[in-house]
Amino acid sequence: MLKFEGTDRYYLNPELKEIVNIAIAMEKPLLLTGEAGTGKTQLAFEIARALGLKMEEARCKSTFKGEELCYVYDTVLRLNDSRFGTEGTGRDVNNIWDYIRFGPIGRAFTAEERRVLLLDEIDKTDSDTQDNLLDVLEDGSFIIREINHKVVAKHRPIIVITSNAKRELSDPFLRRCFCHYIPFPSPEEMAIIVRLHYPDIPEPFLEASLTTFYRLRDQEFEKPPATAELLDWIGAMRAAGIKGPGAGRDIPFIGTLLKRTEDILRFKGMSRRSRY
Repeated sequence: MLKFEGTDRYYLNPELKEIVNIAIAMEKPLLLTGEAGTGKTQLAFEIARALGLKMEEARCKSTFKGEELCYVYDTVLRLNDSRFGTEGTGRDVNNIWDYIRFGPIGRAFTAEERRVLLLDEIDKTDSDTQDNLLDVLEDGSFIIREINHKVVAKHRPIIVITSNAKRELSDPFLRRCFCHYIPFPSPEEMAIIVRLHYPDIPEPFLEASLTTFYRLRDQEFEKPPATAELLDWIGAMRAAGIKGPGAGRDIPFIGTLLKRTEDILRFKGMSRRSRY
């Protein structure tokens, strides 16, 4: 049985490890929720890397329909070929399979080996799309309507679904998933994460960086800095030869931590007021 033990680039706490492996064993979709930057998306890539599996990925959008995640029938191309011919294209206008393109779910289902399937930010889709995916994910199959052909998964993929909770997911959808909320890392956990990426980071540098980082998160910015921003910030300071954020209020490379214009302006205003 495949089992995920974490990687040298991903901190895996015992609770998350347990739910990941039971989802793999029982072939159930794993729905991960939590604040942006808590490693939901990265987990899918690390599972694939650790287990030596290929990835299929769908970055969900509000315009997505469940069907196109499975396949797309290119009627426009077929009409164009029927009008202008297919010489040199390798396509046969009489063969509908030449005009069917599998989406990430279809590719995962038809692959000769098990794959990891990531449906990222599923909350961006509408409830109809989620409902369309219910039976597909549960049964491991879907119908190509144009030819009434049923595609059955050769190997059920390891399915990781992420949500930032911008839109409520339907109860039927939730019932078909194992769900796990990833809390934002504590300072102790964040120290472990940083050391995975910067194993030679000096302890004073790390402590000062974490103190500044969590102080910023406590100031209720519209988009508080997350793990990715912290790692970028530390990397920028190290690349510039800066020994640490220092004890003052001037934070180097503030644009690596705060990304919204309003947040940056607010921070600079706070810093100016603190000098007087």
